[in-house]
Amino acid sequence: MDEMADILLKPDHKQRNSRAELWLKCGPLQRTLPGSSIFQNNQVLGIGSGSTIVHAVHRLAERVKEENLTIVCIPTSFQARQLILQNGLTLSDLDRHPELDVAIDGADEVDSNLNLIKGGGGCLTQEKIVAGYAKCFIVIADYRKKSESLGEQWKKGIPIEVIPMAYVPVTRALTKNFGGAAELRMAVSKAGPVVTDNGNFILDWKFDKVHEWSEVNTAIKMIPGVVETGLFINMAEVVYFGMEDGSVSVREKQPR
Repeated sequence: MDEMADILLKPDHKQRNSRAELWLKCGPLQRTLPGSSIFQNNQVLGIGSGSTIVHAVHRLAERVKEENLTIVCIPTSFQARQLILQNGLTLSDLDRHPELDVAIDGADEVDSNLNLIKGGGGCLTQEKIVAGYAKCFIVIADYRKKSESLGEQWKKGIPIEVIPMAYVPVTRALTKNFGGAAELRMAVSKAGPVVTDNGNFILDWKFDKVHEWSEVNTAIKMIPGVVETGLFINMAEVVYFGMEDGSVSVREKQPR
């Protein structure tokens, strides 16, 4: 994971050509010269949740101190907020910075089309909001999250955040309309269900076949009581996988 953080954050890394190609896809950031790193001075960054992001934030904090950069960070969760503060970075929010330059986050699974399952840590709604308002969304994950089709690696289902009063009818609607099984996620260190940062519950929908994920994602969000799904469709520009041998594999969005 440290090597993967280096790819994202260090301007003299051997992967500079891949980074330069990525920047060409990211709108106003195409002015960045080959060889420069993904994070630049005077940017607003979305900081995701999960263990893989910790390494990237540590590297980012080092660059901010070494190069005296001005970087503003928008968190996707309480955990991300604490991570930003603990590393001495500037914390902000979408009220003050409604458009982000780059968002970086992890994933529970990534398929060959860069469709993601996210929300294993329960932060899917705020993660999707931050990623959705970023000009460029970048994912870092380890090799166990890399698959050809969703469900190959991640067996815990697609997280769906729901209003607490609606979890029973939403559960019934999911299984009736899409098959599989949906379970209320229960907490480990407290009695009762997991409660999100937004005060909602999470259903884990264990699907029993491969779907047309864009259509299913839209249909699930139309069910009354559903807040958001853990399906991130057509959002990521590139995914960096830390492989078992220490190398880094890159999977980029293909032109349509």
